[in-house]
Amino acid sequence: MPKAPAKKAAKKPAPKNPLPKRRPGEPSYWLMKSEPDAFSWNNLKAKGAAGEPWTGVRNFLARNNMKAMQVGDLGFFYHSNIGLDVVGILKVIALAHPDPSDDTGKWECVDVIAVADVPKPVSLAAIKETPSLSKMSLVTSMRLSVQPVTPQEWRIVCKMGGIDPKSLTPV
Repeated sequence: MPKAPAKKAAKKPAPKNPLPKRRPGEPSYWLMKSEPDAFSWNNLKAKGAAGEPWTGVRNFLARNNMKAMQVGDLGFFYHSNIGLDVVGILKVIALAHPDPSDDTGKWECVDVIAVADVPKPVSLAAIKETPSLSKMSLVTSMRLSVQPVTPQEWRIVCKMGGIDPKSLTPV
């Protein structure tokens, strides 16, 4: 009796990395959400050069996004629940470290500072109405509190907000 052909093992698809590839010498871009009645853009600005740890994140994907951040990366400060708009630009000033608000030891945070106000806050509605932003994490993964932003999305949202993205040089 002839042997039955061996079954090929099903190939598992390679895990998708939602993080944009980091280009040498360029920052990565992010969007970080905060409820303005808990911690607002004005609260971050008031911290000055000392900045603030981005504490309280309790989602593994959001935590992993922070672990991928590098000093000098830039991000949008997004007011969630109240306002629903991008209101500021922040910069990462310290790599991921244990979140001081976590007693379990499994959560991490980065430290950030305020860099610039967004002159014309960019609403979630405006982002959703922009076809070239239809795949932005803010549109597709609305509940995620720390999200990657592609360089193209960064440029578009900056321009929508009245900011020249080239004027934002990370240090």
